[in-house]
Amino acid sequence: MNKLTGHLLAGLCAVVGAFALAGIALNRNEPINSMWLVVASVCVYITGYRFYATWIAAKVMMLNDERATPAERLRNGHDFEPTNKWIVFGHHFAAIAGPGPLVGPTLAAQFGYLPGTLWIIIGCVLGGAIQDFVVLFCSVRRDGKSLGQMAREEIGKVGGMTALITVLLIMIILLAVVALVVVNALNHSPWGTFTIAATMPVAIFMGLYLRFFRPGRVLEVSLIGFLLIIASIFGGEWIAHSPTWAPIFTISAIGLAWSVILYGFAASALPVWLLLAPRDYLSTFVKLGVVILLAIGILVVQPQMQMPALSRFIDGTGPVFAGSVFPFCFITIACGAVSGFHSLISSGTTPKMLAKETHILPVGYGSMLLEGFVAIMAMIAACVLDPGIYFAVNSPAGVVGATAEKAVATITAWGFPVTVEIMAQLAKSVGEDSLFYRTGGAPSLALGMAHIFSKGGGGEALLGFWYHFAIMFEALFILTVIDAGTRVGRFMLQDLLGQIYAPLGRTSWMPSVIGSSAAVVFGWGYFLIQGVRDPLGGINSLWPLFGIANQLLAIIALCVCTTVLVKMHGARRMWITLLPMAWLITVTFTAAIEKIFSASPRIGFLAAAKTATNPTVVFNNQLDAVVCAIFLVLVTTILIDSVRQWIGILKGTQTAQSTETPFVASQLRAEDI
Repeated sequence: MNKLTGHLLAGLCAVVGAFALAGIALNRNEPINSMWLVVASVCVYITGYRFYATWIAAKVMMLNDERATPAERLRNGHDFEPTNKWIVFGHHFAAIAGPGPLVGPTLAAQFGYLPGTLWIIIGCVLGGAIQDFVVLFCSVRRDGKSLGQMAREEIGKVGGMTALITVLLIMIILLAVVALVVVNALNHSPWGTFTIAATMPVAIFMGLYLRFFRPGRVLEVSLIGFLLIIASIFGGEWIAHSPTWAPIFTISAIGLAWSVILYGFAASALPVWLLLAPRDYLSTFVKLGVVILLAIGILVVQPQMQMPALSRFIDGTGPVFAGSVFPFCFITIACGAVSGFHSLISSGTTPKMLAKETHILPVGYGSMLLEGFVAIMAMIAACVLDPGIYFAVNSPAGVVGATAEKAVATITAWGFPVTVEIMAQLAKSVGEDSLFYRTGGAPSLALGMAHIFSKGGGGEALLGFWYHFAIMFEALFILTVIDAGTRVGRFMLQDLLGQIYAPLGRTSWMPSVIGSSAAVVFGWGYFLIQGVRDPLGGINSLWPLFGIANQLLAIIALCVCTTVLVKMHGARRMWITLLPMAWLITVTFTAAIEKIFSASPRIGFLAAAKTATNPTVVFNNQLDAVVCAIFLVLVTTILIDSVRQWIGILKGTQTAQSTETPFVASQLRAEDI
């Protein structure tokens, strides 16, 4: 009876999800309530987990709790340690949930809420969660090895070494773009800049507190840190209105860029316990708290979607970034639907912590579904804003005009009325001098979140607090990715350099640590400065490059996954990862070719270089085209090597030799974890 009831409830959930999804897709004439998006996403995610993911776990992976995981077999109390599955779930979610699920949907809202919403819901269930799930499974069955190591062993030496180099290059682009989002959010904002700057000494205090004063009191110091951060938000308001301190914290975009570059170097080179680890404690508390708060706010307020289902900009003429809805919607929204960056986490620390194989399902598949839900909330927050305000905030001066009057005239002519007075009043309400030209997605997302929070409690009087609270929340997401990503990039570079000269590969040798940290920071710092100086706001060119790089990384991960499935089951199960990979190849290669060769200067790098008069802009666009082309060549090399493997195995001309570790019976008891 209980089993039958479970099946009936699951079936009802599927029906409700399908009905809500149809309601979203077919509505055109009037605004819909945001709860339609919430219901559709939750029901589809539950259905995908209950039927699709559970079937894969049982029939394809054959997860077995009697089999010892690397955390048990290689237990050393440092990297390999069996951990409670919900603690691992929290760690994994905090690691994968960077700025992507917040910023990507906000930028893609220029197409209307429908394309991005459908991609987040469907892409997450059939693509992103599958990638994370299968990569985590592969790594657990291979002693917790990294994606690059698995590529080298499963695909071959050529594909594996190419994958290592590609992942490092892609990481540099990812870090540059997320840093640009922070810079654009804090540009000439003394309130926001002070609040984020205050997180540095707070994090160092937390590190010293844990190291020397109260070792092991993680919860205690995290609560203290959270209270100090809340105090810094109120302090930022006082700073913003102080004639003495406001000019000090009113920093230009270039000044902020150099500050973020110096921070990235320090976070990579300093001891992990002093800055990086305590920031992770702090950001995890803030992430989980704000995600829950935003979900409650949407449920209580139930705001109407102001953005149309499909906007006039699906043709590629959008001001936020150039490019048509296909393929650019599917690379703009990566995290929340499919994100290659997640494969680095699923083959990084997480597989070394799982106590039982069945934990792979909730951690690998479930965490991605939760991130998809975060992306849905970000889409709602962006689309509940008045469209005129949304475009005034996100459009660069090079597109809408260099003055407020020209900007509102251009946006109003598009059919999204807005006035200078409305924007001035809104800026005053949130404690900013101006909200025009705040590209990057973070400021408009913060406005949407503040709108929801203020409706839920405090009213318009607390709009400024909620806005800067949201900015702080987003910046903590992003800075966590910058400091951890720079350190991971340093490890990758040292691994490669160690094959040339052994001491360079030692993570304890300070000359190598400092030199490789500087090299990685120089790489993403260059692209950051390039984006800051871009007259179109940087996001127009760099976010598509970010999306292309991220999705190419997902293609590499799915190549490894498909190779493993072919070795396990032949052709019978390879479609599970081959189908999402084929879709990503289609959209990502199309987007990359358009970004290189399009005749439109707003889309094509080479066309932009031809029409530019500034020598720096010409060089930067040419460099972007070269980088994009290199990515395509490298990933194509990996694809060819993978297909060669698949054909050989399926024809029987090549042995399906897997590197999966032999079965070892688990001795771990439930009470041990």
